[in-house]
Amino acid sequence: MNLLKKFSPFYNLALFYIIVSFLLRIVLVFHPITQTSFSFIDSLKIFTMGFISDAFVFVIATGFLWLYLIFISDSKYYKPYGNIIFGLLVALFLYVASGKSILNEYGGALPKIGMIFIGIKTFLFGLLLFLPKYRSKIRLCLFTFVIFLYVVLILQNGISEYFFWNEFGVKYNFIAVNYLVYTNEVIGNIMESYPVIPLFSGLFAVAGIVTYFITKRTKNYIENILTFKEKIKTSGIYLSLFALSLFAIPLLAKKENSQNVFANELQSNGIYRFYLAFMNSELDYFKFYKTSPEKEAFALLEKQIPNISGETTLRQIKSDASETHKNVVLITIESYSADFMKMYGNDMNITPFLDDLAQKSLLFTNLYAVGNRTVRGLEAVTLCFPPTAGESVVKRKDNKNKFSTGSVFKDKGYDVKFLYGGDAFFDNMEDFFGGNGYNIVDKKSFTPEEITFANIWGVCDEDMANKAIKVMNAEAKTGKPFFNHWMTVSNHRPFTYPNNKIDIPGDIKSREGGVKYTDYALKKFFDMASKQPWFKNTVFVILADHCASSAGKTELPVDKYRIPAMIYSPGFIEPQKYTKVMSQIDVMPTLFGLLNFNYQSKFYGQDVLKSDYKPRALIATYQDLGLIKDNVLTIISPKQTVKQFQLNLKPDQKVAQDFQIYYDQVPLKNERTDLVNETVSYYQTASDILKKKNYQSLNSKTPIKVAESDK
Repeated sequence: MNLLKKFSPFYNLALFYIIVSFLLRIVLVFHPITQTSFSFIDSLKIFTMGFISDAFVFVIATGFLWLYLIFISDSKYYKPYGNIIFGLLVALFLYVASGKSILNEYGGALPKIGMIFIGIKTFLFGLLLFLPKYRSKIRLCLFTFVIFLYVVLILQNGISEYFFWNEFGVKYNFIAVNYLVYTNEVIGNIMESYPVIPLFSGLFAVAGIVTYFITKRTKNYIENILTFKEKIKTSGIYLSLFALSLFAIPLLAKKENSQNVFANELQSNGIYRFYLAFMNSELDYFKFYKTSPEKEAFALLEKQIPNISGETTLRQIKSDASETHKNVVLITIESYSADFMKMYGNDMNITPFLDDLAQKSLLFTNLYAVGNRTVRGLEAVTLCFPPTAGESVVKRKDNKNKFSTGSVFKDKGYDVKFLYGGDAFFDNMEDFFGGNGYNIVDKKSFTPEEITFANIWGVCDEDMANKAIKVMNAEAKTGKPFFNHWMTVSNHRPFTYPNNKIDIPGDIKSREGGVKYTDYALKKFFDMASKQPWFKNTVFVILADHCASSAGKTELPVDKYRIPAMIYSPGFIEPQKYTKVMSQIDVMPTLFGLLNFNYQSKFYGQDVLKSDYKPRALIATYQDLGLIKDNVLTIISPKQTVKQFQLNLKPDQKVAQDFQIYYDQVPLKNERTDLVNETVSYYQTASDILKKKNYQSLNSKTPIKVAESDK
């Protein structure tokens, strides 16, 4: 077989991909949203550089095709190897089907997906093994199916890029990544917005025709299987091109430097843009959201955060009383909705300890999480910063040396640690906390004797509680105050925990069990802590990272953001209820106020116990950014869109007024422009500050404006 025929599946698919990409660029150039004209140089770059970029991206994308083709052979079906391989596949299938495989630790649909994949692989291998007379026909059918999948994906990507351009006037960005996160909502929107059945019927019909011609031109590859030496040679060529593509694609992306933004977008490859959006996790606020002139935005922000300095949030916080350097233990509880607790109406008695502790604490009854992911909660209590568009700062590249809760404590002489029962590498926590001066205690720090139970997320909360006590006892002996931030893990799918601890067995994997076990583990922690000499000199802050669920009938269903929070320190903080609206980003600045800390602050979060605090809450998804104020929810979204809802408490909520969390969100008939401008001021300035790296740790030379009201 000559060299050209050896690569026939690749170059035929490549030709189809290049044609689709070329036609797509022509369509987008003349699309009504492309409101610009192109110079000859721009036009030349769009199509020549775009073509080269597409070619290299195609090489990377066909990695799976290369793996499939090099493993096509007859030798693996010869005795005894064929029977051995088949036996191993059957054993693997039975292992996954048993329900006791490692996949089950992840929960969700993963075990079923794994079982289906292995089952299909086993079935097909069996057909090829036991039906040698039909092996060539079966193999041709499989080959045709693989080609069909590639053709469908190429067409689907072209259609998706068109519709994305139709919506936003750009190639893929973080919104496209976000669509993968909110699959149900996105699919529902697509079903309602576009003629899906005719569209996909046409897509599959075209894909079938294209597949027929490509298969006809490339089936020689299946009919004349490459020898081992030929596979080595072709693999060498392919892998060389693969390596070249890895180098060339980012280099070509740097050439997207025209003054014409549309030219840069059209020159780019959509698939690579999607990859960049996924890795960088950012969404350009100034490109997609409603904005105000910069000075106006900061001037309006100063009305919400008094005495900030210029176009930053820098200000001096000064107390009239002497500072109190008590130990601080911050506990963020995984997926802990307000409505799990008795005071918010839950009658299942799944939080008996925290229900009791709340009555002995400063309880924030009207507090909202900023987001619906753990990294958002960690960002909120660590940076006290609004949830900007895209991914949390925790998962961004520029996530180090920020002004943080930890940096304030460090300036006061505290030991600062982050405690996590899992591997802190997950969700980039290790990189974030380590890069902001925290020492990290995670599963890697445990000895085998310290672990009594673990699942895929880490050690159970009891084991982490025992470890935390050991860590704090050691810290207390140094004579320095400590700040420890503990993130729990047990209230998370698959909701497994040790049996015989609570009245809900750990192996039935129920959400209620996960909640109740975490409550039980926290009781054990406080029982142990209360016996330690450092307990009376410690303040405990307990709150959720986010709610257990975020789905609702609106973009931002407010009841799905309501979380419990309390500050407990017997003999220091009197039990009371704070009932005004507040945000997760306000908890730690409020604690600093209780400790009478004098410090330079960049926090957007505020001490809610101060007289100049104006009640509001910030809530968001990856792209919908909201402000709750004056019983109105204002949402700003990409394409400069704005929505506002009047929040009317639903009647017949059988709990006290301060603990009612369910609202009817009624669209406002008349826009509250003042609230729209305030919402823009929060999110625009936050995006600007991050972009300009103005939220870094302070140094002694930083100029600072003293707040007269705080003197």
